[in-house]
Amino acid sequence: MATKKATKKVTPKKVEVKEVKVESLMDKLMAKAGAALVTPKRGQQVEGSVTFVSRKMVLVDIGAKTEGMVADAEAKEAVDIIETLKVGDKISVFVKHPENDQGQILLSLRKAVEEGRWSVFKKWMEEDKEVEVTGLEVNKGGMVVKIGEIRGFVPASQFGEKHLGNMDELLNKVFKAKVIEVDKVQNRLIFSEKLVSDAVGLAKKDEALADVVAGTKLVGTVSGIMPFGVFVTVNVPVKGKPADTAAKIEGLVHISEISWEKVDDPNTMFKVGQEVEVMVIGIEKEAGKLNLSIKQLSGDPWSDIETKYAVGTKHQGKVVRIAPYGVFVNFGKGIDGLIHVSKQPQGKEFAMGETVDVYVEMLDAKSRRMSLGVVLTEVPVEYR
Repeated sequence: MATKKATKKVTPKKVEVKEVKVESLMDKLMAKAGAALVTPKRGQQVEGSVTFVSRKMVLVDIGAKTEGMVADAEAKEAVDIIETLKVGDKISVFVKHPENDQGQILLSLRKAVEEGRWSVFKKWMEEDKEVEVTGLEVNKGGMVVKIGEIRGFVPASQFGEKHLGNMDELLNKVFKAKVIEVDKVQNRLIFSEKLVSDAVGLAKKDEALADVVAGTKLVGTVSGIMPFGVFVTVNVPVKGKPADTAAKIEGLVHISEISWEKVDDPNTMFKVGQEVEVMVIGIEKEAGKLNLSIKQLSGDPWSDIETKYAVGTKHQGKVVRIAPYGVFVNFGKGIDGLIHVSKQPQGKEFAMGETVDVYVEMLDAKSRRMSLGVVLTEVPVEYR
């Protein structure tokens, strides 16, 4: 009898089927694009690249799902900047509306206008470009002008010979000038009219200045008098050219260079139109100016002071100034000494113009200082 084998019941294992998400290429591209897309917010400042430019519209790629647009009033306001833009330029814009009814992103170039204008002004200055400005108002220092909607200034010294002293002729008129200073931080935009109207003369000036050296003696005419000195226009010959082609160059004789003696008011010594001889003591080639001196035409009285006014020597001079701390005595041609109040005889009162006998107590030629003592002609009361 056959034995019946026992059979083991096998329970089938459950196979866990994992759901596999198949990501399509399109999904990947969309996800990647979505991560990179910018969601602009109203008032946000963003950077972008210009993709299209016309006088009435600018399209800017700011990394959003669609390009931003500068149009209508915003484009009109920035027309001068738009004219300088080209496809591919990087610019800064403000989001005016993240999405209008047509799904467009509206942008403003206000910030770019401001930034761009200063950049344009700087570029004009670097290129030495002539631009048109309009005269608005005249003040003591020069003329306020306008270029576009921006105000600038033309100093009186930056007008050519034709308009010097007649700036009013250019009020409410358009005239050409060049940008000579751009300072966005200080909001300074400075123009020069003479760089345009006197261009030929200025070119001649540069040529003449190239050969001028300190020590050159010139004859000129007083063109202006100020509390700090005298302006003199001199004729500087151009090397290798006839005398009648000399360049007219204005220079300043500072008040300290007028005389070896103290000068309080240049107006008492000079008149506009007066002919004077001067010596060049400095050249400012970039500014096209000369530093001049009148006193250097005569010898420095302090050059041999230690010989003529040695310590202990006696001299006679005149009282030229009385101060709380002492009396100044002049010996002629820029040589003054001080009788300190502590050295004045008791009871002695000095008068302006009075002749006094003194001796040199201390001398410092380098700093041009001389201390004096009074030569006593009578025995002081306390010693009688």
